Amino acid sequence: MDIRQLEYFLAIVDHGGFNRAASAMYISQPALSQAVQGLERDLGSALFHRMGRRAVLTEAGTALIEPARAAVRSLQTARASVDAVRELRCGRLDVASMPSQAVEPLTTMISAFGARFPGVSVAIKAAFITRDVVDMVRTGAAELGLLATSGPLPEREVACHLVGRQRFVLVAAADGPFTGRRSVSREELARHRLIVGQRGTGMRAYVDELRERGIAFTIAAETEHRVSLIPLVLSGVGVAVVTDAWRTVAEHAGAHVVDIEPESALDIALVSRRDELSPAAKEFLACALDDTTR
Repeated sequence: MDIRQLEYFLAIVDHGGFNRAASAMYISQPALSQAVQGLERDLGSALFHRMGRRAVLTEAGTALIEPARAAVRSLQTARASVDAVRELRCGRLDVASMPSQAVEPLTTMISAFGARFPGVSVAIKAAFITRDVVDMVRTGAAELGLLATSGPLPEREVACHLVGRQRFVLVAAADGPFTGRRSVSREELARHRLIVGQRGTGMRAYVDELRERGIAFTIAAETEHRVSLIPLVLSGVGVAVVTDAWRTVAEHAGAHVVDIEPESALDIALVSRRDELSPAAKEFLACALDDTTR
């Protein structure tokens, strides 16, 4: 049994016979008759009494009308739902992102995508290190991922699209040791108390590299919760090395942001699986890359 057979059956019921139904469905009467006969064989019951040119419903045929209409309506609803997703009138897109990149550039990406496709929701999934993002995309937990790396992009496992670079900056309290400064050298971080993120992140790698260069500092706090960085800075616990994505948020919160010289930065990339992307993922990627090239 297939849905087309049920549509033919209902056409005969609604149009009062095989001839009119065949004309309405734009098929030949023999083809229509064969389809109905196939349906009857599948059900094991005759659906019509053939009386010359007339077709009168049997008891089994009458019993089939309601479930047949329900099945056809369900398929029509399913088709409409799929069409709506394909045409991006609705749907959902899962994007895995590291914390700093969820501030920017993901906010701008979602804003641009949402302006074009307001019916599609974007679900942001938390990933704390580059490996997390790659694994979530590779396994299908998310269709796209936004990551930052100071090393080579993981292009062997996923498709990578470079969308920008974010330099490292220092966030300090407004009345802290770097008040009025627009930039500091990395050597000036010596003897200061630093608030750092977890190992495996680009920001932590930068701080660890400073220590390897002989720049001595104290780790005042280590946090996996990136949202706690600015409150810790504002409360005087220490200063924090973050990416430029945090600049606007930190300044609005009342912190002081200065550039670290010489400039060092992370590559920011959108990653996807190498197989076919959904329409939503394709458009999201296109929006992001279009904004990058402007």
